[in-house]
Amino acid sequence: MGSARFVKAMKVSGKPLRTGYSTGACSAAAVKAAVLVMTGSDVPGQVEITLANGERVTMPVKTAFVTHDKHGYGTIVKDAGDDPDITNGCKVSADVFWADEGDIFFEAGEGVGIVTKDGLSIPKGEPAINPGPRAMITNALREVTARPVRVRISIPGGEELAKKTFNPRLGVVGGLSILGTTGIVRPFSNSAVRASIVCLMNVALTAGYTSLIFTPGNIGMRAAVGLFNVALERIVEVGNEWGYMIDKAVEKGVTRLSIVGHPGKLAKLPLGYWQTHSKNSPIATQFISETAQNELGIKTVESETLEGIFEALTFSKRKALANRTAEKIGKAIENRTRGKIRVSVALVNMKSELIGQYGEIDV
Repeated sequence: MGSARFVKAMKVSGKPLRTGYSTGACSAAAVKAAVLVMTGSDVPGQVEITLANGERVTMPVKTAFVTHDKHGYGTIVKDAGDDPDITNGCKVSADVFWADEGDIFFEAGEGVGIVTKDGLSIPKGEPAINPGPRAMITNALREVTARPVRVRISIPGGEELAKKTFNPRLGVVGGLSILGTTGIVRPFSNSAVRASIVCLMNVALTAGYTSLIFTPGNIGMRAAVGLFNVALERIVEVGNEWGYMIDKAVEKGVTRLSIVGHPGKLAKLPLGYWQTHSKNSPIATQFISETAQNELGIKTVESETLEGIFEALTFSKRKALANRTAEKIGKAIENRTRGKIRVSVALVNMKSELIGQYGEIDV
């Protein structure tokens, strides 16, 4: 049995952090609250649901009532615990209508997106309510009624929030996706980030691309489009998840990878740091300075950033050092793939200008 606020904690650097609920779990709880009042129960102060991981938890209900047209309405306020989730504190609402036949029909309400591209776990034209949440909602419903229903999930303000997510790139339009593989949001977990990045890759592969562009983020994406005229559908923003995504690329049969980005993150790869967040890896300034001195005879300035090191060099020395760095990055990735993927690398500065290259970027 879960508590009303599900205050299980984990520790990061000795500090206890609360886990919370996914939008999928909140949706299931909102649906159950709506169906309970539809079937004549008193307005519940809380509801108990089964999460996708099998755990039973109790969640507080914000509102639940029967509307003038006799359908049920329920709202849960999302508590993401101590995770910096953009939907933390949002209202997740469910409108539930009796249907004449069938089973459960899902609809996208305010702030919930519609899938418009192939390659995701939900077909085109369907509400962006993932399989895990659909299963949780179905289970919550069937604990109360066996009747066929229409379920409309809403997250007010979700359309604006979705602009800060991968959804526009994934082809999910009009709002957020209802997510949750377990029902639990774990503080600072990268599982949701990884799942979103894999979705980007799946969309590209489903569109027929086997040669992809991996970038750390916006700087690399702008450079890939501006310098090499690469189609956006081929670009996967990997963020910090380099080892995981390179392994996934091998698993999914990618034949070529072009890496485009700033050396600030990418230069960590030859050092063996495949998760490049600053909390997991050091800055690569010493590595770059030693490469310059020991392999190219180039003296570099002392700087806390790679941008500072490269900017202080003459054009020819900058190009030589950036080319050597790109080569080291490319070979590190090739070694990780065991030669199964052909790799090229383009390094750019903070202005998305090309400073060095290894191999030819596949355009």
